[in-house]
Amino acid sequence: MNKDRLIEELIKDEGYEYEIYLDHLGYPTFGVGHLVLEKDEEYGKPVGTPISEKRILECLNNDIDIVCNELDKNMSWWKDLDDVRQRVLANMAFNLGLPRLSKFVKFLTAVQDADWKKASEEMMDSKWATQVGNRAVRLKEKMLKGE
Repeated sequence: MNKDRLIEELIKDEGYEYEIYLDHLGYPTFGVGHLVLEKDEEYGKPVGTPISEKRILECLNNDIDIVCNELDKNMSWWKDLDDVRQRVLANMAFNLGLPRLSKFVKFLTAVQDADWKKASEEMMDSKWATQVGNRAVRLKEKMLKGE
């Protein structure tokens, strides 16, 4: 999978914040959708704390590695997909987390069956699609067309 392209896509979808802010659920976050965890050096720091470019990219790369490792472990078939569709799954897993993505049973079955039309329909038939709007539309088109 082209990690650089995934990074570009995630920045477009998640945004890029140089300081700690509260996400839509009220959790401290920074960079490209990085949720501040207890193990992070930023844990407990106030909203508005500046974060360096180096730290943002470090967390983004680590978060992508975690997502890809979880996909490898739990959906090993994803490695057989073409690059574009791998990035769609990684993007969705990044956004939803693997436990929530795993609940998209009809979608995942369609992807495994290479039924791109059904997979793209299932993506849009979800609460997630209404929550993320244009992101879902872009990812659906990538899943459908493979480009």
